[in-house]
Formats: sequence, structure tokens, C-alpha cells
Amino acid sequence: MVKRIALDTNAAIAILNNQSEVYDILSKYDSICLPVTVCGELIFGAKNSKLSAKNEKRYFEFINSAELLEIDLVAAEIYASVRLSLKKKGTPIPENDIWIAAICIANEIPLYTFDKHFQNIKEIILVRENKTSA
Repeated sequence: MVKRIALDTNAAIAILNNQSEVYDILSKYDSICLPVTVCGELIFGAKNSKLSAKNEKRYFEFINSAELLEIDLVAAEIYASVRLSLKKKGTPIPENDIWIAAICIANEIPLYTFDKHFQNIKEIILVRENKTSA
């Protein structure tokens, strides 16, 4: 079975910036996945940068080398449940991160992120600092 991992935007940027510490974790997986929301954030960052043309080319090459995870009805339903749960607990997180979590939960793929607020979502499997947590 293929071991897949999804990247949050900050993990994807760490790869794009050649931060070597991320490669130890990624070496344990066969396939890198990008939730479509992460792709949007990456493309925005490239377009908004001082070196937009260079960064857009580089970012699109990276995006095209990964498996894209789309939003479907299952992810939309999970999004609604997660958002409501976070609201009830009084622990909101950025809207795009709820979508990223929902896509990962729907696809049963762990998320590699540096953001601690994902820990407020009990259904997600997180990969952080060489350990996995649910």
C-alpha cells in the first residue's frame, strides 16, 4: 500500500526553501499530496512576492509533482462538522486550515504541518517532528 502524506502550506514552503529538516519525515512516505487549498495559498504567495514570475514557475512545478487533493461533498460535510465543533469549543482556527483538515480527514491522509492549532481537531492525523498523533 502506498504511504501518502499531505502538506500544509508551511511544510510545502519549507520544502520549496530547501529546509533539510523536513526531508527526514518525507522520506518515510511514497507520495506527497497537496490539498487544493494549499495550492491556492502557494500560488497567492508566489504571485504576491517580489520575484513573482520566478516563484510562480517554481511553485507550479512543485504543485504539478504532487498528488492534488480536491474538495468533494464528503470533505464539505466534514468541513461543516469540524467548523461547528471548533465554534462550540470556542477554539476557532483559520478558515483555510479547516478546509485543509477536512480534505485530509476525507481522504484519510495524515497532515504534515508546523501549526499547533490543528490539534484542536480530534479527527485529523498529524505528523509533527518525527511523530504521528491523532
